[in-house]
Amino acid sequence: MKVHIVVALLFMMPVLAKAQRINYTEPEKDDYRQVNFEIIGKVSGNILVYKNYRNKNNLSIYDNDMKLTNRLNLDFLPSKVINVDFIAYPDFFYMVYQYQQKNVVHCNVVKMDAEGKKLIGPVEIDTTQIGGASDNKIYTTIFSEDKQQIMIFKINKRNEKNYFFTTLLYNGNMEFKKKDRLQVSVQQRDAVFSDFVVDNEGDFAFARCGRNGTRDNISHMDLIVKPARADSFSIYNIPLTNFLDEVKLKADNINRTYIISSLYYKQRRGNIEGLYTGIFDKELNQIKAESFNIFSDQLKEDAKSENTNAKTAFNDYFIRQILPKKDGGFLVVSELYFTSSRGSSWNRYDYLYSPYGFSPYSPYNNYWSPYGYGSPWNRWGGGSSTRYYSENITVFSFDTDASIQWSNVLHKSLFDDNSNNALSYMIYNTGSEINFLYNHLERRIRLLTEQSITADGNTKRSPTLKNLDRDYEFLPKYGKQVGSRQVIVPCLYRNYICFAKIDF
Repeated sequence: MKVHIVVALLFMMPVLAKAQRINYTEPEKDDYRQVNFEIIGKVSGNILVYKNYRNKNNLSIYDNDMKLTNRLNLDFLPSKVINVDFIAYPDFFYMVYQYQQKNVVHCNVVKMDAEGKKLIGPVEIDTTQIGGASDNKIYTTIFSEDKQQIMIFKINKRNEKNYFFTTLLYNGNMEFKKKDRLQVSVQQRDAVFSDFVVDNEGDFAFARCGRNGTRDNISHMDLIVKPARADSFSIYNIPLTNFLDEVKLKADNINRTYIISSLYYKQRRGNIEGLYTGIFDKELNQIKAESFNIFSDQLKEDAKSENTNAKTAFNDYFIRQILPKKDGGFLVVSELYFTSSRGSSWNRYDYLYSPYGFSPYSPYNNYWSPYGYGSPWNRWGGGSSTRYYSENITVFSFDTDASIQWSNVLHKSLFDDNSNNALSYMIYNTGSEINFLYNHLERRIRLLTEQSITADGNTKRSPTLKNLDRDYEFLPKYGKQVGSRQVIVPCLYRNYICFAKIDF
């Protein structure tokens, strides 16, 4: 009898390993699909979601079964909020928000607990006088991986060649550490910036990239770093032997490095040939390893869209994530993404350097706002004549010398008209593998699908998730991991926004 029980348990183990549980929220009457929302995360066991619709600002509090326990009207917020950022901790969270009164933009912070009770604030952080009304956010909030360094900054473009950065650095208790006002000059008029990062030591970094024209490739790059206690920027030129596409930057806090990555071209406005990667060492203050890794014909053939050829396979790819590894290596994740519009052709340069990209040019009040891919405040755009495509994901693994260890392609294909909200993917990390969640079309129904990649580069496609309610359409790219094997994913139920908690 004992033997039979053990054998039965062994047969059950694979099934249990693949099982998952999904809990959906009930649609609330004001949660129309046009609502702006932000998944704050899990705080003291509660799932917190901020929602903004027209002049209403609410905090929805859900229990572990995604049952609504309270919905608070955040009446301390002004009727029109320009932007809201959240930093969640195990038992509280910060809300950093900005709004305009007359010709002054205010940036405030408030500390709240899991029940939505104000612990501290609101406290005013900074103000900026502008020339008129604007919906464009001025302040940007970033924080370190350990959430013990918080930076709020703004950029004033006095003219086409000078940018004034005002940075305010706080610790994890929101205690003020340092304020600086520093100038950054650009040689070329058509300059762009990379991501902005603050690492666990409070150092602020970004890449300044130069182009020869508005729709040209990057031909010049500098890494700009402001150490937490320094009063000035340190600028490090990184010589380039090829032309770069969009530059992505990531802080590796374990190895005290910055990882730089970009797709590259051998000739101006040619086809994308490969992937540039560089590792900047903070102790040496220089690039300690870099490489231009050319894509093989076999990889191009595997990664291409059904409607393209291998030669142009990566022309519509975009780098989405850089994921550092403990050993000093890292992963680079890229996605095949493009659109087709009636009367106009897809152009990656318009996509990269639009007002919502990382171009330092904004028409509002000389202040530049680094809106990025997937911004929740630019969610429901799109015209009726535009079709969005989200296809294959290519993952590259690099060692400490910036050399490719392996690469692999996760195949997917999905398109949508009018909006790209249900496209793309989210990742959650279990430590042993990286998991990708995205929608897959089956019998004209979009079903949430999981595919993973292991540390040695092997892919594993899981069966379609169980217990999926077909009345819910998932929006995976706006999801958030809130536990080691737990994610919150927004979804559409008829014309309402809901949220699903998935326990793997």
